[in-house]
Amino acid sequence: MAHYRAPESKREQFRRYLEKSGVLDSITSVLVALYEETDKPDNALDFIKLHLGAASPEPADVETLRMELADLQQKCNLLMGENKELRNRLMQYEPSPEERAAE
Repeated sequence: MAHYRAPESKREQFRRYLEKSGVLDSITSVLVALYEETDKPDNALDFIKLHLGAASPEPADVETLRMELADLQQKCNLLMGENKELRNRLMQYEPSPEERAAE
């Protein structure tokens, strides 16, 4: 007699997928670490994010972001200086809003 095997449920397929990809092990280890904390954090979700690595980008990304930040800060400083210079030039030709209100 042949054995009848019920089709695998989507839930079971998903569970195996999570198990095979290591997600279940990662989540379990983070939850165990949270459980073993003597001083429980105020925000458990932040603890989980931090320990799962969601809070920190890859090291190569960090260096790229730092370089981009330095470049953008330099551009911002140049634009702020240009803005100040243009405002000073404009003030030679137009009165300020305070001066107009006094008139």
